Amino acid sequence: MPAALDYHTIHEIFARFQAQEAEPKGELEHVNAYTLLVAVALSAQATDVGVNRATRALFAAVDTPEKMLALGEEGLIEHIKTIGLFRNKAKNVMKLSRILVEDYGGQVPSSRAALQSLPGVGRKTANVVLNMWFHHPAQAVDTHIFRVGNRTRIAPGKTVEDVERAIEDNVPVEFQQHAHHWLILHGRYHCKARKPQCPTCLIRDLCPFEEKTE
Repeated sequence: MPAALDYHTIHEIFARFQAQEAEPKGELEHVNAYTLLVAVALSAQATDVGVNRATRALFAAVDTPEKMLALGEEGLIEHIKTIGLFRNKAKNVMKLSRILVEDYGGQVPSSRAALQSLPGVGRKTANVVLNMWFHHPAQAVDTHIFRVGNRTRIAPGKTVEDVERAIEDNVPVEFQQHAHHWLILHGRYHCKARKPQCPTCLIRDLCPFEEKTE
């Protein structure tokens, strides 16, 4: 595994990201912590655009776990049937909604362990909710961040957990809150899997990726 970039280079990379977009936002639409949790759970193996299309009408009517339970599993399926794995996801959303009502007074907990104990909620989903809603400097590593972390050597790692730890270790504290959003957006729109946009890349001169496109 190649070594990570030095502190000063990583600091300069994130200073450029920050100068370009000081307050990067996640692209999943939501109205509160509960709808954010549901949206992220639904987004596994699906695009944010597809999830937003399905949840727009849903969240206009259903924005609490109590309302979700009243809607029922079949009612939820009608809204999300365009999303991959919708039946399994609907089951998990109903189960987690019941747990939130029965064990948490209908509120989304702000601890990673509590979030990860909910059906269909893994570490990445928990970290997204912690970061976006509770403003914890949690790093939710998806395929984009995994790719960018390794290509740029900001956060090299063989596993998602390795990359998550490397971001926490390598990225200066002042950039931790928004680090995962900057990396996701960079991977989604610039450092793409098949055709990275190297000629117009903001950090081209700092990136050690050997297979740069011309």
